[in-house]
Amino acid sequence: MVLKIGVIGTGAIGREHINRLHNKLVGSTVVAVSDIAKDAAEKVIADRCPGAKFYADASDLIKDPEVDAIVVTSPGFAHAAVVLEAVKLKKPVFCEKPLATEASDARKIVDAEIAGGKKLIQVGFMRRYDAGYVKLKECIDKDEIGAPLMLHCAHRNPEVPTAYKEDMPFHDTFIHEIDVLRWLVGDDYESVQVIVPKQTKNTHSELQDPLMVIIRTVSGIHIDTEIFVNCKYGYDIQCQVVGETGIANLPEPMSLLKRSDAKLSTEILMDWKDRFVDSYDVELQDWVKSTLKGEVNGPTAWDGYFAAVTADACAKARVTGDVIKIETGETPAFYK
Repeated sequence: MVLKIGVIGTGAIGREHINRLHNKLVGSTVVAVSDIAKDAAEKVIADRCPGAKFYADASDLIKDPEVDAIVVTSPGFAHAAVVLEAVKLKKPVFCEKPLATEASDARKIVDAEIAGGKKLIQVGFMRRYDAGYVKLKECIDKDEIGAPLMLHCAHRNPEVPTAYKEDMPFHDTFIHEIDVLRWLVGDDYESVQVIVPKQTKNTHSELQDPLMVIIRTVSGIHIDTEIFVNCKYGYDIQCQVVGETGIANLPEPMSLLKRSDAKLSTEILMDWKDRFVDSYDVELQDWVKSTLKGEVNGPTAWDGYFAAVTADACAKARVTGDVIKIETGETPAFYK
């Protein structure tokens, strides 16, 4: 059986996912594509999924009876409407993060899915599928370093465009840590605080960079994360878990150790796609297989909602300097 997929959005991640789903992975084919940029979308179809239908309106793609499942890779502000429509028609959805840019919209999606009585949504938090994070999770779950007490993390990008501003460090960047760290330790968050250090000269007037986020979990685990999106030297993701009896670090990406020009050195990645390209393959292959079985085995709509609430709390904490409570209510039985 082959899952016939409609993809909404043909930007950078959309093009890559279309290629994966149509040409690389097992059990899937792209039969329809939608984007407001018709010429660009039709070129993507010609290059990556010849024969797929083009829809100017995402709603028409969702309604197409030949489309079994939906992949949403449009800009975050456009996610909620199309996800809600797909859920209404009981079509499975893979939605790239964020599930919605407003926590209230994410909650509407959660409520709609629960009302429908069946899990249909997976959110694209691909770090759960990264080999390094999987090893770190196994180490924690096997109690190899004792109970986690503290996590020290960093999310560094070489640079961001001037369109990246205000609260995007939380909703577009730290959102990955919000999900994967909660998954790693198996504990919900209780509160968050944001500290604003001295600013880099490489930022701009509408972006505070770097930032420090401090999270306390329900059981009392301390998590601190540096967000530095104009660090210049490379794309660098770090995570250290301090347990009661040991310490575990996220493995570094494989690289070549060189001795040359009186230096001992290794290269540092500059592009996030290079760091996590394999995890996208694993993630989407798992989604295809699960969807063909009628299951959702990855990050759920509730995970997307929890991340949105936490990101909003971070945004508030940046402005006030206060410790902000993270209030989502109890996880619905539907998602347990």
